[in-house]
Amino acid sequence: MATVDSDASARWPTSTESFTHPLTPQPPAAMAEADPKKVAIEEPVFDCKVDSEHKSTEIKLLSIAQPHMRAFHFAWIMFFTAFFSTFAPAALAAVIREDLDLTKSDLGEAGSAAITGTIFCRLVMGTFCDTFGPRYGFAFLMVLTAPPVFLMSCSTDAIGYICCRFFIGFSLATFVSCQFWCSVMFTGKLVGLANATAGGWGNLGGGVTQFLIPAIFTGIKASVPTFEAWRWTFFVPGAAHIVLGIGCLFFAQDMPDGQYAFLKKTGQMENVSAWKVIWLGVTNYRMWILTFTYGFCFGVELTMNNIAASYFFDQFDMDVVTAGICASMFGMMNLFARSLGGWASDWSSKRFGMRGRLWTLWVSQTMNGVMCIIMGRLHNSLAGTMCVMIMFSTFVQAAEGASFGVVPFVSRRALGVVSGFVGAGGNAGAAWMMNAFFKGEAGWSDYETYDAISYMGIVIIVVTMLVWLIHFPMWGSMALPATNLEMTEEEYSLRDYSEEEITAGMAKGAQLFAKNASVERGPKRHAEFQEVLAKTACAA
Repeated sequence: MATVDSDASARWPTSTESFTHPLTPQPPAAMAEADPKKVAIEEPVFDCKVDSEHKSTEIKLLSIAQPHMRAFHFAWIMFFTAFFSTFAPAALAAVIREDLDLTKSDLGEAGSAAITGTIFCRLVMGTFCDTFGPRYGFAFLMVLTAPPVFLMSCSTDAIGYICCRFFIGFSLATFVSCQFWCSVMFTGKLVGLANATAGGWGNLGGGVTQFLIPAIFTGIKASVPTFEAWRWTFFVPGAAHIVLGIGCLFFAQDMPDGQYAFLKKTGQMENVSAWKVIWLGVTNYRMWILTFTYGFCFGVELTMNNIAASYFFDQFDMDVVTAGICASMFGMMNLFARSLGGWASDWSSKRFGMRGRLWTLWVSQTMNGVMCIIMGRLHNSLAGTMCVMIMFSTFVQAAEGASFGVVPFVSRRALGVVSGFVGAGGNAGAAWMMNAFFKGEAGWSDYETYDAISYMGIVIIVVTMLVWLIHFPMWGSMALPATNLEMTEEEYSLRDYSEEEITAGMAKGAQLFAKNASVERGPKRHAEFQEVLAKTACAA
């Protein structure tokens, strides 16, 4: 049976409230009385403990029960597959460039193409998830990007190779649906860890592909010539795209209380203009800051996934398999490091509120830049490069997890749009860094790869200073405490709704979210705030 946290709000609104709340299910009798056209709905039963929004308050990793944990596992596995496919060509770059006669410039163009094409897709995916749900977002992307994965095996020149990498890169927009899905399935007290773990295990595909794709290639090469073996290799990730995309449609669920279509049909979810939701997102300056800063943590990871194998192959004179294993260590830190960042964000929130989340983000991303600079300076030492790269990667992934510990609180109503823009910022940052530092004469400048890595670190530190500008009136910022203690979380969330929408009950989901988010004031101010609310209620 579903259990609700003891500190959660009551299951149903009072009899004087409207029953058209967009996310929370309604009592059947009250719904039928309010609108005879709405069908009666039984109270759902969950495997996980849930809060007042039916969001899970726990992560049961060994469970695949509907809806929370099945969504969690589908989310990270499909994002993992997208990463695996996108960077599979980079893992075999040393072989493919010989077969297709690719230059350093061609490889740079292909690397940029793989991470540039998905920028627009990520922007669209945020709105798509808000409108149609994360399940369809995942399924469409996985199935539609399967053909270019298969077609990679047909490439005969640089143009074909670059085009395939461009279209395969669209699958990276699954990151948006991954983070959206976890944000609607897990409570605010746990959302940092849930988002970080799903995103981190998904990013792990970029590390696993660095050694698994060369291993698959080596196995196939035992039966066919080298320049045929790499082509057959791409049938493995292509098949995974199709199987997972179709499986997601039939075996997963959009929201804790059902599929999007069902929730809209029964009046439990609002039908809102996509343009209105987009406007709410793009007019929130916090979204833009996180978009820029995310470009220099996730963007750095994408850049390293593109260049690491070739860097070890050329700089330390390794064979393709050994270079792939060394390069994979950067992505393998996703096994725990992104979760560590999400956990640190949640932990600091319990002690310092939102200000703790912001400090966690700034510290982890600044250290990411410091380690990046040091790695570039150790280019003559393989041992030194490997040790620092592991620390570098740990801070990169932690910063990604900490970023999405903040994202769900920017705008409850425009969550998909905010997630989409911030995710797209990661790809935009990677595209900028590939052009600025790693494309040789075809780019904006021609640096040695180790110098480019160090210069990238300097840029990371500078851009991360933008985190100091993020301020919430009721929670404060890194440098300043709350500037409006009288503003409630509900008032902040309801600014995205009109008077008519609030009256019609369309803001009930935001109101429940706001009540649970009051802990972002920090323990002391949260206790004081609850005391004031209690006195106000008694006086009323």
